[in-house]
Amino acid sequence: MGGLEDDDEPLSKRVKVMSGESGGFSNGLSDSFSMARQLSSQGDNVEAIGSKGVVNKTELVRILAEALYSLGYSETGARLEEESGIPLHTPVVDMFMRQIVEGQWDKSVSMLHEIGLDETVIKSASFIILEQKFFELLEREKIIDAWKTLRTEIVPLSINDERVRVLSSFIISPSRNLFDGSFGKESRLGSRKKLLEELRKLLPPAVMIPEKRLVHLVEQAFLLQKDACKFHNCEVGKMSLLTDHKCGCDHIPCQTSQILQEHNDEVWFLQFSHNGKYLASSSGDCLVIIWEVMADGHVSLKHKLSGHKKPVSYISWSPDNNQLLTCGVEEAIRRWDIGSGECLHTYEKRGLGLVSCTWAPDGRSIFSGVSDKSISMWDLEGKELKCWRGQKTTMIADIGITTDGKELITVCKETIILLFGWETKSEKIIVEDHPIISFALSEDKKFLLVSLLNEELHVWNIDGCTKLVAKYKGHKRSRFVVRSCFGGLEQAFIASGSEDSQVYIWHRLSKELILTLAGHSATVNCVSWNPVNPYMLASASDDRTIRIWGLNQVNMNKNGGQYSHNNNNNNNSRSNSNGVNYCNGVSQVG
Repeated sequence: MGGLEDDDEPLSKRVKVMSGESGGFSNGLSDSFSMARQLSSQGDNVEAIGSKGVVNKTELVRILAEALYSLGYSETGARLEEESGIPLHTPVVDMFMRQIVEGQWDKSVSMLHEIGLDETVIKSASFIILEQKFFELLEREKIIDAWKTLRTEIVPLSINDERVRVLSSFIISPSRNLFDGSFGKESRLGSRKKLLEELRKLLPPAVMIPEKRLVHLVEQAFLLQKDACKFHNCEVGKMSLLTDHKCGCDHIPCQTSQILQEHNDEVWFLQFSHNGKYLASSSGDCLVIIWEVMADGHVSLKHKLSGHKKPVSYISWSPDNNQLLTCGVEEAIRRWDIGSGECLHTYEKRGLGLVSCTWAPDGRSIFSGVSDKSISMWDLEGKELKCWRGQKTTMIADIGITTDGKELITVCKETIILLFGWETKSEKIIVEDHPIISFALSEDKKFLLVSLLNEELHVWNIDGCTKLVAKYKGHKRSRFVVRSCFGGLEQAFIASGSEDSQVYIWHRLSKELILTLAGHSATVNCVSWNPVNPYMLASASDDRTIRIWGLNQVNMNKNGGQYSHNNNNNNNSRSNSNGVNYCNGVSQVG
């Protein structure tokens, strides 16, 4: 059975009409279809270009030609092929593509063998070509011919049996035709174009250049440059094709924009809400303060929450950001309404203290660590729903839960973190070599940041099998609980407090310490990076203050939508006019 014969004008004559349109055939079937098509391939003598000698000139020209065709510049694409002597496709492939567009199905299937493909690829490509033939026969109500194509051409390929059964159902019930009677000549051409796109994915890239390959390569280059840039903290869309991408530290919150002084004792803990609109802080003065982040970035006091009789060591925001859990040191958990500042409920356990708290992902229940090393689950009204006894937690005031709500995360022993499947009673552990001080979860709950007694931070992948993926060093910790966090755009950074009164920031991927922020006069106990605004960081200190860190505005001069930076690669001590001092390759902001 040959190609389908059209009673009207052949489809091949209409290719010229579509080729001038953006999104038309990127395979070179254009007004200049015949140009450069008779040129032989230059692939036998590979010429490398570029300073590294790794770019194949023939491949580059072919990719450029494909990009021109896909952008709708058909005449320019054809001219490139003619002038370079490098065709986008070989004459055999061009003939094959023409046959697909014209519906010469038997010839196109035979041509697959002439292209020189693997037998598996030939079968897969033949299947989708013959499937197109099958549907076009059905569309013309040539049911017998369609049945013969299925029985004598598609079935013998012996692949995709499930799909064959689906095709058989169209013979039994022609009314189920995918084209539902609207499969006219123009839509048939569009369907054949889609078939070419599927074949492009199936055939080796040396035979048919993948669609929009140049765009894909540029996107890859952007992402690689972004990952290699240790200060990158802006959207990829702001990157330019015209220059290599390199950010300066001005894209990192490194300058104090506000000092909050409402607490009367050491500030132990702070955390931004999930939507970045609020900041909650707790202190040795037994107070919890809710701060509101205004539209201009200014942070203002919203509520002072009093009621705890002991210093507040832990805070947890509800999934909807409307409520807050606070936990006193071996005391009680209180649940607060953010809008009114009212205490909605107090959770207590007779004769025992509660040491940590977190929300279930649905916001309908809470979990708490208990001083007897058990874990309790409560409904919002204070009814204890479950209690898991044994060595489930320690006195460390950290507890987390995975995104699916199925695993609780606690420190169950001095050097062991427990991932406890509270529904199935399953247990997975992470064993460290040194005592654990605190931990924090990434925003997607797939990574765990662990602070250790030996002044190291470890990042563990907990999505599936647990795996240590990174270590960070540099901050100081010998006596106190010092907390760290993920932060920045796509959580590309690690930040930590330190007993030397500074905030430390590492580039997460390279593990390089990139900034130390000076300003506090005592131990920095906790840091929190705004999850919505990558340019806002908060730190809490024993000096009774909270510092809000923002961008260094002195040298943030916009130039054509891009920030200009005064970068210097010299590793000796130096200072720039923007007030940033560089010491041994690490920026130190005063």
